[in-house]
Amino acid sequence: MENRYPRVIDAHVHWYPREFVDLMIKKGPANGAVMGEDQHGNPVVVSVPGCTQKSTMRRKMTNLEDIIAEMDNRKCDTYALSMTNPLMYWAPPDFGLELAAAHNDACVEAHRRYPERFYGTIILPMQDVRLACEELERMAKHPCMRAVFIAEHINGKNLHEKEFWPVYERAEALGLPLFLTNLYPTGAERMKDFFMLNIIGNPQEAGYAAMSLVCGGVLDAFPKLEVFLPHAGGTFPWLIGRLEAGIRLSPELKHMRDKPAREYLRRFHYDLITHDAMMMRYLIDLVGVDRIVAGTDFPQGMAIMQPVDFVESIPGLTYEERSAILCDNPARLLGINHDA
Repeated sequence: MENRYPRVIDAHVHWYPREFVDLMIKKGPANGAVMGEDQHGNPVVVSVPGCTQKSTMRRKMTNLEDIIAEMDNRKCDTYALSMTNPLMYWAPPDFGLELAAAHNDACVEAHRRYPERFYGTIILPMQDVRLACEELERMAKHPCMRAVFIAEHINGKNLHEKEFWPVYERAEALGLPLFLTNLYPTGAERMKDFFMLNIIGNPQEAGYAAMSLVCGGVLDAFPKLEVFLPHAGGTFPWLIGRLEAGIRLSPELKHMRDKPAREYLRRFHYDLITHDAMMMRYLIDLVGVDRIVAGTDFPQGMAIMQPVDFVESIPGLTYEERSAILCDNPARLLGINHDA
Protein backbone atom coordinates (compact mmCIF):
# COMPACT_ATOMS: atom_id res chain seq x y z
CA MET A 1 0.00 0.00 0.00
CA GLU A 2 1.54 3.31 -1.09
CA ASN A 3 1.11 6.18 1.32
CA ARG A 4 2.84 9.52 1.59
CA TYR A 5 2.26 9.74 5.36
CA PRO A 6 4.26 7.88 8.03
CA ARG A 7 1.46 5.87 9.68
CA VAL A 8 -2.20 6.75 9.17
CA ILE A 9 -4.20 5.84 12.29
CA ASP A 10 -7.99 5.80 12.32
CA ALA A 11 -8.93 6.18 15.99
CA HIS A 12 -12.69 5.72 15.50
CA VAL A 13 -13.44 2.35 13.86
CA HIS A 14 -16.18 -0.05 14.92
CA TRP A 15 -16.29 -3.84 14.85
CA TYR A 16 -18.23 -6.75 16.31
CA PRO A 17 -15.90 -9.48 17.55
CA ARG A 18 -17.12 -12.96 16.71
CA GLU A 19 -17.08 -13.79 20.42
CA PHE A 20 -19.49 -10.94 21.14
CA VAL A 21 -21.77 -11.97 18.27
CA ASP A 22 -21.84 -15.58 19.47
CA LEU A 23 -22.69 -14.48 23.01
CA MET A 24 -25.55 -12.33 21.76
CA ILE A 25 -26.96 -15.22 19.72
CA LYS A 26 -26.56 -17.76 22.51
CA LYS A 27 -27.47 -15.75 25.62
CA GLY A 28 -28.94 -12.47 24.40
CA PRO A 29 -32.57 -13.63 24.19
CA ALA A 30 -32.53 -14.96 27.77
CA ASN A 31 -31.33 -11.53 28.89
CA GLY A 32 -33.90 -9.44 27.03
CA ALA A 33 -32.42 -9.02 23.54
CA VAL A 34 -34.51 -9.85 20.47
CA MET A 35 -32.28 -11.44 17.83
CA GLY A 36 -32.82 -12.07 14.11
CA GLU A 37 -31.06 -12.19 10.73
CA ASP A 38 -31.05 -10.00 7.65
CA GLN A 39 -31.47 -11.24 4.07
CA HIS A 40 -27.74 -11.98 3.86
CA GLY A 41 -27.69 -14.13 6.98
CA ASN A 42 -26.01 -11.51 9.16
CA PRO A 43 -27.07 -11.60 12.82
CA VAL A 44 -29.27 -8.65 13.78
CA VAL A 45 -30.00 -7.29 17.24
CA VAL A 46 -33.62 -6.35 16.59
CA SER A 47 -34.05 -4.69 19.98
CA VAL A 48 -32.69 -4.60 23.51
CA PRO A 49 -34.48 -3.49 26.67
CA GLY A 50 -35.13 0.22 26.40
CA CYS A 51 -34.43 0.54 22.67
CA THR A 52 -35.79 -0.75 19.37
CA GLN A 53 -32.92 0.52 17.20
CA LYS A 54 -31.52 -2.38 15.16
CA SER A 55 -27.85 -3.39 15.04
CA THR A 56 -26.68 -5.49 12.09
CA MET A 57 -23.48 -7.39 12.84
CA ARG A 58 -22.05 -7.68 9.33
CA ARG A 59 -19.22 -10.04 8.41
CA LYS A 60 -17.08 -7.09 7.30
CA MET A 61 -17.31 -5.79 10.86
CA THR A 62 -16.36 -9.18 12.34
CA ASN A 63 -13.71 -10.89 10.23
CA LEU A 64 -10.24 -9.38 10.71
CA GLU A 65 -9.04 -10.28 7.25
CA ASP A 66 -11.99 -8.45 5.67
CA ILE A 67 -11.31 -5.48 7.94
CA ILE A 68 -7.65 -5.39 6.84
CA ALA A 69 -8.61 -5.51 3.16
CA GLU A 70 -10.85 -2.49 3.59
CA MET A 71 -8.18 -0.78 5.69
CA ASP A 72 -5.75 -0.99 2.77
CA ASN A 73 -8.34 0.39 0.37
CA ARG A 74 -8.78 3.33 2.73
CA LYS A 75 -5.02 4.05 2.88
CA CYS A 76 -5.01 3.41 6.63
CA ASP A 77 -2.25 1.57 8.47
CA THR A 78 -3.69 1.14 11.96
CA TYR A 79 -7.10 1.06 13.65
CA ALA A 80 -8.19 1.62 17.23
CA LEU A 81 -11.07 -0.85 17.48
CA SER A 82 -14.23 -0.08 19.41
CA MET A 83 -17.83 -1.25 19.62
CA THR A 84 -21.01 0.41 18.44
CA ASN A 85 -24.59 -0.21 19.53
CA PRO A 86 -26.01 -2.18 21.24
CA LEU A 87 -23.04 -2.13 23.65
CA MET A 88 -24.09 -3.77 26.93
CA TYR A 89 -25.61 -1.22 29.29
CA TRP A 90 -29.07 -2.70 28.67
CA ALA A 91 -28.05 -6.12 30.03
CA PRO A 92 -28.13 -7.48 33.58
CA PRO A 93 -24.74 -6.52 35.08
CA ASP A 94 -23.18 -9.99 35.04
CA PHE A 95 -24.11 -10.56 31.40
CA GLY A 96 -22.99 -7.02 30.59
CA LEU A 97 -19.59 -7.85 32.05
CA GLU A 98 -19.46 -11.05 30.01
CA LEU A 99 -20.21 -9.12 26.81
CA ALA A 100 -17.64 -6.43 27.62
CA ALA A 101 -14.98 -9.02 28.40
CA ALA A 102 -15.68 -10.81 25.11
CA HIS A 103 -15.03 -7.60 23.20
CA ASN A 104 -11.96 -6.67 25.22
CA ASP A 105 -10.32 -10.08 25.01
CA ALA A 106 -10.98 -10.11 21.26
CA CYS A 107 -9.14 -6.78 20.93
CA VAL A 108 -6.12 -8.30 22.67
CA GLU A 109 -6.21 -11.25 20.29
CA ALA A 110 -6.57 -8.99 17.25
CA HIS A 111 -3.44 -7.10 18.32
CA ARG A 112 -1.59 -10.35 18.97
CA ARG A 113 -2.35 -11.54 15.43
CA TYR A 114 -1.78 -8.19 13.73
CA PRO A 115 0.28 -6.01 16.09
CA GLU A 116 0.90 -3.21 13.61
CA ARG A 117 -2.72 -3.06 12.51
CA PHE A 118 -4.93 -3.15 15.57
CA TYR A 119 -5.09 -1.62 19.02
CA GLY A 120 -8.04 -1.95 21.36
CA THR A 121 -10.30 0.22 23.46
CA ILE A 122 -11.68 -1.03 26.78
CA ILE A 123 -15.46 -1.34 26.88
CA LEU A 124 -17.06 -1.44 30.31
CA PRO A 125 -20.41 -2.50 31.84
CA MET A 126 -21.13 1.01 33.06
CA GLN A 127 -24.51 0.00 34.51
CA ASP A 128 -22.47 -1.43 37.42
CA VAL A 129 -19.51 0.83 38.19
CA ARG A 130 -17.89 -1.69 40.52
CA LEU A 131 -17.79 -4.29 37.74
CA ALA A 132 -16.69 -1.61 35.27
CA CYS A 133 -13.71 -0.69 37.44
CA GLU A 134 -12.75 -4.34 37.87
CA GLU A 135 -12.82 -4.86 34.11
CA LEU A 136 -10.83 -1.68 33.57
CA GLU A 137 -8.11 -2.89 35.93
CA ARG A 138 -8.04 -6.31 34.25
CA MET A 139 -7.68 -4.90 30.76
CA ALA A 140 -5.31 -2.05 31.59
CA LYS A 141 -2.63 -4.70 32.14
CA HIS A 142 -2.63 -5.32 28.38
CA PRO A 143 -0.44 -2.70 26.69
CA CYS A 144 -2.41 -2.95 23.44
CA MET A 145 -5.52 -1.50 25.12
CA ARG A 146 -5.14 2.24 24.64
CA ALA A 147 -8.40 3.93 25.70
CA VAL A 148 -11.53 3.59 27.82
CA PHE A 149 -14.62 3.56 25.63
CA ILE A 150 -18.02 4.65 26.96
CA ALA A 151 -21.26 6.03 25.57
CA GLU A 152 -22.31 9.65 25.83
CA HIS A 153 -25.01 8.69 28.29
CA ILE A 154 -25.40 5.62 30.48
CA ASN A 155 -28.99 4.42 30.23
CA GLY A 156 -30.17 8.02 30.09
CA LYS A 157 -27.86 9.35 32.82
CA ASN A 158 -25.48 12.17 31.95
CA LEU A 159 -21.76 11.57 32.32
CA HIS A 160 -21.20 14.08 35.12
CA GLU A 161 -23.14 11.95 37.60
CA LYS A 162 -20.86 11.20 40.55
CA GLU A 163 -21.52 7.46 40.36
CA PHE A 164 -19.34 7.32 37.22
CA TRP A 165 -16.38 9.24 38.68
CA PRO A 166 -14.49 6.14 39.88
CA VAL A 167 -14.07 5.15 36.22
CA TYR A 168 -12.71 8.58 35.33
CA GLU A 169 -10.38 8.50 38.32
CA ARG A 170 -8.88 5.17 37.30
CA ALA A 171 -8.65 6.13 33.62
CA GLU A 172 -6.73 9.28 34.52
CA ALA A 173 -4.44 7.39 36.90
CA LEU A 174 -3.74 4.75 34.26
CA GLY A 175 -3.05 7.39 31.60
CA LEU A 176 -5.88 6.11 29.38
CA PRO A 177 -7.94 8.61 27.35
CA LEU A 178 -11.71 8.51 27.49
CA PHE A 179 -13.27 7.78 24.09
CA LEU A 180 -16.96 8.65 23.75
CA THR A 181 -19.58 7.28 21.38
CA ASN A 182 -23.21 7.99 20.61
CA LEU A 183 -25.73 5.39 21.72
CA TYR A 184 -29.51 5.56 21.20
CA PRO A 185 -29.93 9.35 20.92
CA THR A 186 -32.32 11.15 23.24
CA GLY A 187 -35.61 12.20 21.65
CA ALA A 188 -35.62 9.45 19.04
CA GLU A 189 -39.39 9.69 18.66
CA ARG A 190 -38.96 13.20 17.19
CA MET A 191 -36.21 12.07 14.80
CA LYS A 192 -37.89 9.04 13.21
CA ASP A 193 -38.21 10.78 9.82
CA PHE A 194 -35.72 12.05 7.26
CA PHE A 195 -32.66 10.22 8.72
CA MET A 196 -32.65 12.81 11.52
CA LEU A 197 -31.59 10.22 14.11
CA ASN A 198 -28.19 10.10 12.45
CA ILE A 199 -27.85 13.57 10.93
CA ILE A 200 -28.98 15.47 14.03
CA GLY A 201 -29.28 12.97 16.87
CA ASN A 202 -25.74 11.62 17.01
CA PRO A 203 -23.99 15.03 16.95
CA GLN A 204 -26.40 16.28 19.61
CA GLU A 205 -25.29 13.44 21.88
CA ALA A 206 -21.67 14.64 21.66
CA GLY A 207 -22.85 18.10 22.66
CA TYR A 208 -24.77 16.77 25.67
CA ALA A 209 -21.76 14.75 26.80
CA ALA A 210 -19.27 17.59 26.45
CA MET A 211 -21.53 20.04 28.31
CA SER A 212 -22.07 17.47 31.04
CA LEU A 213 -18.34 16.88 31.52
CA VAL A 214 -17.52 20.60 31.45
CA CYS A 215 -20.32 22.02 33.58
CA GLY A 216 -20.54 18.99 35.85
CA GLY A 217 -16.95 19.45 37.02
CA VAL A 218 -15.48 16.24 35.61
CA LEU A 219 -12.75 17.95 33.59
CA ASP A 220 -11.75 20.11 36.56
CA ALA A 221 -11.71 17.15 38.94
CA PHE A 222 -9.55 15.11 36.54
CA PRO A 223 -7.27 17.64 34.82
CA LYS A 224 -5.05 15.03 33.16
CA LEU A 225 -7.94 13.04 31.66
CA GLU A 226 -7.92 13.28 27.86
CA VAL A 227 -11.35 13.04 26.18
CA PHE A 228 -12.04 12.15 22.53
CA LEU A 229 -15.34 13.47 21.15
CA PRO A 230 -16.88 11.83 18.08
CA HIS A 231 -18.69 13.66 15.28
CA ALA A 232 -16.11 16.47 15.46
CA GLY A 233 -17.50 17.45 18.86
CA GLY A 234 -21.07 17.53 17.59
CA THR A 235 -22.85 20.70 18.68
CA PHE A 236 -20.41 21.57 21.47
CA PRO A 237 -17.72 23.67 19.75
CA TRP A 238 -20.29 25.71 17.82
CA LEU A 239 -22.23 26.61 20.98
CA ILE A 240 -19.28 27.92 22.97
CA GLY A 241 -20.55 31.50 22.65
CA ARG A 242 -23.95 30.49 24.00
CA LEU A 243 -22.26 28.69 26.89
CA GLU A 244 -20.29 31.82 27.72
CA ALA A 245 -23.48 33.88 27.62
CA GLY A 246 -25.27 31.33 29.78
CA ILE A 247 -22.50 31.44 32.37
CA ARG A 248 -22.91 35.22 32.62
CA LEU A 249 -26.69 35.04 32.87
CA SER A 250 -27.72 31.88 34.70
CA PRO A 251 -27.35 31.22 38.44
CA GLU A 252 -27.24 27.52 37.52
CA LEU A 253 -23.82 28.19 35.99
CA LYS A 254 -22.34 30.58 38.53
CA HIS A 255 -19.80 27.88 39.46
CA MET A 256 -18.37 28.25 35.95
CA ARG A 257 -17.33 31.90 36.30
CA ASP A 258 -13.78 31.32 37.51
CA LYS A 259 -12.28 30.85 34.04
CA PRO A 260 -13.32 31.35 30.41
CA ALA A 261 -15.49 28.53 29.08
CA ARG A 262 -13.53 28.72 25.83
CA GLU A 263 -10.55 27.13 27.59
CA TYR A 264 -12.47 23.86 27.75
CA LEU A 265 -12.48 23.55 23.96
CA ARG A 266 -8.90 22.30 24.13
CA ARG A 267 -9.68 19.72 26.82
CA PHE A 268 -11.18 17.60 24.05
CA HIS A 269 -9.91 15.89 20.92
CA TYR A 270 -12.15 15.93 17.86
CA ASP A 271 -12.53 13.49 14.97
CA LEU A 272 -13.19 14.24 11.28
CA ILE A 273 -16.89 13.55 10.96
CA THR A 274 -18.19 16.87 9.63
CA HIS A 275 -18.46 15.74 5.98
CA ASP A 276 -17.46 19.27 5.02
CA ALA A 277 -13.92 20.50 4.45
CA MET A 278 -14.72 24.12 5.33
CA MET A 279 -16.34 23.10 8.61
CA MET A 280 -13.17 21.18 9.47
CA ARG A 281 -11.16 24.30 8.65
CA TYR A 282 -13.32 26.33 11.05
CA LEU A 283 -12.95 23.68 13.76
CA ILE A 284 -9.17 23.63 13.35
CA ASP A 285 -9.10 27.42 13.66
CA LEU A 286 -11.28 27.21 16.79
CA VAL A 287 -9.53 24.44 18.74
CA GLY A 288 -6.09 24.08 17.13
CA VAL A 289 -4.78 21.51 14.68
CA ASP A 290 -3.19 19.51 17.50
CA ARG A 291 -6.66 18.64 18.85
CA ILE A 292 -7.90 17.09 15.59
CA VAL A 293 -7.52 13.31 15.39
CA ALA A 294 -8.18 11.12 12.37
CA GLY A 295 -11.33 9.23 13.29
CA THR A 296 -14.08 8.26 10.88
CA ASP A 297 -16.83 6.05 12.41
CA PHE A 298 -15.98 3.44 9.77
CA PRO A 299 -17.76 1.33 8.50
CA GLN A 300 -21.01 2.98 9.53
CA GLY A 301 -23.13 4.62 6.85
CA MET A 302 -22.16 8.19 7.82
CA ALA A 303 -18.44 7.41 8.06
CA ILE A 304 -15.66 9.37 6.40
CA MET A 305 -14.75 6.61 3.98
CA GLN A 306 -11.41 8.01 2.77
CA PRO A 307 -9.79 9.96 5.63
CA VAL A 308 -6.58 10.79 3.74
CA ASP A 309 -8.51 12.28 0.82
CA PHE A 310 -10.79 14.19 3.19
CA VAL A 311 -7.92 15.70 5.19
CA GLU A 312 -6.18 16.66 1.96
CA SER A 313 -9.35 18.52 0.90
CA ILE A 314 -9.27 20.81 3.96
CA PRO A 315 -8.13 24.22 2.71
CA GLY A 316 -4.94 25.85 3.87
CA LEU A 317 -3.25 22.92 5.61
CA THR A 318 0.46 22.29 5.26
CA TYR A 319 1.82 18.78 4.79
CA GLU A 320 2.97 18.86 8.41
CA GLU A 321 -0.55 19.74 9.59
CA ARG A 322 -2.15 17.02 7.49
CA SER A 323 0.38 14.53 8.81
CA ALA A 324 -0.36 15.67 12.36
CA ILE A 325 -4.09 14.96 11.94
CA LEU A 326 -3.63 11.62 10.19
CA CYS A 327 -0.61 10.30 12.08
CA ASP A 328 0.92 12.27 14.95
CA ASN A 329 -2.18 13.34 16.88
CA PRO A 330 -3.87 9.91 17.00
CA ALA A 331 -0.52 8.29 17.80
CA ARG A 332 0.04 10.69 20.69
CA LEU A 333 -3.50 10.28 22.03
CA LEU A 334 -3.32 6.49 21.85
CA GLY A 335 0.32 6.19 22.93
CA ILE A 336 1.34 4.48 19.70
CA ASN A 337 4.93 4.68 18.50
CA HIS A 338 5.05 5.38 14.76
CA ASP A 339 7.83 2.82 14.45
CA ALA A 340 6.20 0.13 16.64
